[in-house]
This record gives sequence, C-alpha cells and structure tokens, in this order.
Amino acid sequence: MPTPWQTRCATLAVALMWGYEGLWCKIVPGRADQRAIVEGLPLLPDRAAHALLIGIGLAELALGAWVLSGYRPRVAALVQTTLVLAFNTGGLLVGADQIPEPGRLVVQDLVFLALVWTVAASHRVPADARGAGTSPATRAGAAAV
Repeated sequence: MPTPWQTRCATLAVALMWGYEGLWCKIVPGRADQRAIVEGLPLLPDRAAHALLIGIGLAELALGAWVLSGYRPRVAALVQTTLVLAFNTGGLLVGADQIPEPGRLVVQDLVFLALVWTVAASHRVPADARGAGTSPATRAGAAAV
C-alpha cells in the first residue's frame, strides 16, 4: 500500500496531466495537432471546432479538480479511462495523420491509466462506509464487541 505522501504525489501527477491537456493543449494557446484532429471530425461545422476544443479543455480541467478532490476515486478513474479511450480511438480513426507516433501515444496512455487506477485504489474507504452494506444488527453486534 502506498504511503500517504506517495498517494498525494501520484494524485497531483494525474491532476497535472489533465490540467496540462485541458489548459495548455486545448485552450491557451492550444496545440495545432489537436485542433486539426477536431477540425477533421466528420459532420462538425468548421466554426464549431474552436468551441468544442474549449469545451473539452474545460472538461479536462474539471476532471483534474475532481481527481484532486478525492471524491469517488474509482468512479473518477472509470470516467478518465473512458475519456482517454474515446479521445484516442477518435484521434486514431479521424486524425491519424496528425499523430506522429501512434504507438507511443498508446503506450503513454496505458502508463497514465495504470497511474490513474493506482491513485483510485490507494484511497482508503472510510470505516463508516465499509459497513454500509451490512445489516443494522450486524453493525450493532460489531459495535458491542
């Protein structure tokens, strides 16, 4: 089990990754390759690409804040996993020519998701929540011991 310091460092690393991707890569100034991938989405009007990038960037910033909060870490890890898989699948299908090293992208994301799930697993469940699935009689009996 990681120490509290290790858990905080790993949590900060995951949140910083979302912050970097959201703020720097999508909003200020935004990366040209990511913009090109979004602009290449079928059925997306050209004028909507910028707004979509801003929306994705804000969602990534919010995800980083969620990770930092520690609230429902396993749900947060599931959401992160879903988004990483969706973004990368979409990017590889629609904008593969904008991704210089697709293999590196996949490997880096596997490592990132391993860290995401390590962070989620390292959060301790509060003692009162652990007994939530037991009957009142069982909890009362355990309290009497």
